[in-house]
Amino acid sequence: MKKPELMSPAGNWVMLRVAVQNGADAIYLGVDKLNMRAKAKNFTISELPEVVSFCRENNVKVYLTVNSIILEDDQPHIDEVLTAAKSAGVDMIICWDIAVIAKCKQYSLPFCISTQASISNSASAKFYSELGAERIVLARECTLAEIKKIRNETLTPKRIEIETFIHGAMCIAVSGRCFLSHDIFNKSANQGDCMQPCRREYEIYDKRLDKSLLIGNDYVMSAKDLCTIEFLDQLIEADIDSFKIEGRKRSPEYVAKVTSVYRRAIDSYFDGTLTPEKKTAFLEELSHVYNRGFSPGFYFGKPGAEGFSSVDGNSSVRKKEFVGKVLNYYKKSGVCYVAVLSGTLQVGDELLIIGNTTGMAELKVSALINEETNIQTACRGDKVTFPCPLLVREGDQVYKIVN
Repeated sequence: MKKPELMSPAGNWVMLRVAVQNGADAIYLGVDKLNMRAKAKNFTISELPEVVSFCRENNVKVYLTVNSIILEDDQPHIDEVLTAAKSAGVDMIICWDIAVIAKCKQYSLPFCISTQASISNSASAKFYSELGAERIVLARECTLAEIKKIRNETLTPKRIEIETFIHGAMCIAVSGRCFLSHDIFNKSANQGDCMQPCRREYEIYDKRLDKSLLIGNDYVMSAKDLCTIEFLDQLIEADIDSFKIEGRKRSPEYVAKVTSVYRRAIDSYFDGTLTPEKKTAFLEELSHVYNRGFSPGFYFGKPGAEGFSSVDGNSSVRKKEFVGKVLNYYKKSGVCYVAVLSGTLQVGDELLIIGNTTGMAELKVSALINEETNIQTACRGDKVTFPCPLLVREGDQVYKIVN
């Protein structure tokens, strides 16, 4: 059985580096035009050659999302983005609008059909295969049983690759086709500009009785995050080609942790060590980074009330707090020199040090030295050194992990 590809999101250089550092086989990203995460930082078109070069050095594939609705005035941008992708050597374009597909064929660019196409059956899959698609991302509403049937029906005459989401945010709209943000804010989710009004607390008003009810215990439009770690073995055995992690708008520590956990889980399956106990430990790790609670999504049928979040925002048991920045790193001695700019820093604290070139370094403070004196606590305004076996760089941001 072939090991599935693990694909991670990258919204900036830090996320890209931590995805690669933690075992991603592929990354997907957008540029500042025509992608469904317009509000993410994204990369610039001019950065694509550097991105591809970095990933090539690490044996990681690069997929570019060009998956928004294409309006009439958007068409000139297709050529701009795709010619840049072709020149940079991007491995595949993720798209679904026929205008983009036609241009991919014109430029001989491999393309994958995005989940926005809502492919939910083998006939649709075969149609896109005949159109030239190398891969399809199935609709998130497909169950595992349906995926298996689609897989079996698309093996011949040409086997098309199947990609599914394994972790991250879920949307209440069919494959993300939502108009709520457009109606309220005139910001179109279908052009990557969603304001996420579904995630908020709402009040229901009965005009006749002049009574209101706050819906706060159940955020009735805010779905929990998808998490498949407990049944990942079943997805592997379904012969899915690529496992996709959602989260281009989330933090580097989210990308690092989720990529790392699923990397280890996939590898454990193939070496025969993915035990129930290990799955439980992996699930605990995933709870340490941003999430809205966990759900199996649609894999075993339509989610009921248990599929909706019960919190406004983050359910993570751990959060990061900004502490300061790196002033210098002494490579020979493995010592980091940091300015404390907020709060306190103590011996025993767990830190994340994040930077565009560094990616992310995670460590525990074993000692603190201030002007050649060992101390237990550093306060705002202090400049301290501590052992740091991981290479970091001047200007990197320092965060403290708190429960």
